[in-house]
Amino acid sequence: MWAWLDADQPVGGREGLLLRILKLSEEVGETAQAVIGATGQNPRKGTSHTWEDVGSELCDVVITALVALRTLTPQARQVFAGHLARVAERSLGTTAP
Repeated sequence: MWAWLDADQPVGGREGLLLRILKLSEEVGETAQAVIGATGQNPRKGTSHTWEDVGSELCDVVITALVALRTLTPQARQVFAGHLARVAERSLGTTAP
């Protein structure tokens, strides 16, 4: 996905990286909107989303974050794996597989 997005990126360089990172805010906002819709917290709209919608939006957050990480560094896979291992060790006292 990174290659596909990068091939058609209208803004490159540092600005392109910043825009990719800002895209995360948009996706998190869509997740919040889905939670509000799933719980019916907007009286004007009522129940407008499902918990499946929330899950889909969370997946979009993860994908967007990974694309942003790959834009930041070609070693995104290694950076993520190393960070995950550190978090697992700190949180669980174990090393992630």
